[in-house]
Amino acid sequence: MQTTVQKASRKAVILLSGGLDSATVLALAREAGYVCHCISFDYGQRHRVELEAARRVASALGAAGHVIVPVGLDVLGGSALTADIAVPKGRSAARMGADIPVTYVPARNTVFLSLALGYAEVLGARDIFIGANALDYSGYPDCRAEYLEAFERLANLATKAGVEGSPFTLHAPLLRMSKAEIIKEGLRLRVDYSMTRSCYDPDEQGHACGQCDSCVLRQKGFTEAGVG
Repeated sequence: MQTTVQKASRKAVILLSGGLDSATVLALAREAGYVCHCISFDYGQRHRVELEAARRVASALGAAGHVIVPVGLDVLGGSALTADIAVPKGRSAARMGADIPVTYVPARNTVFLSLALGYAEVLGARDIFIGANALDYSGYPDCRAEYLEAFERLANLATKAGVEGSPFTLHAPLLRMSKAEIIKEGLRLRVDYSMTRSCYDPDEQGHACGQCDSCVLRQKGFTEAGVG
């Protein structure tokens, strides 16, 4: 599992949510010379406005392709993002890291990475990028280095390409960066963050609530980066 981006001129699959982190990852992969194919997921999330943001970001940052895959995780529920469960509001950053919040979606990254892996194998890509972050994150177990390393091992055990000696590499270039560091890197790469959407509980017009964990972390990042 790679936490730095190497120069390349080959295809890569980028998990693109439409948020700040994934937009930065796309910009990093593009800078490194990858031909970027983005994959997003309509999984029954309450913040589906992020999918329009993903379309904007993929277009603006020159993605070679962008697919949106329907995955009905709302059928399973179990999360404030996919069921009728209140999204926490007004929590401090310290409280966010104290436990696994109700915005955790069971097995979400495992499902998303599995589909990205299949897409990569179809495309002939051997690099997959994800915007997981283990510093300014809300306690999600599927954003940890241990999980990502385990998934990379699985990818090379479970695929024709991996078994035949053409292994996959999972890249998480933001893993050990603070939100402020991510924002500074994105600004260096001229990412227009006004295109992105991060809120877990936007209103009917898609406006951010400003109080959910994702909004709080986003604003904290811009403030600490000196741009908000």
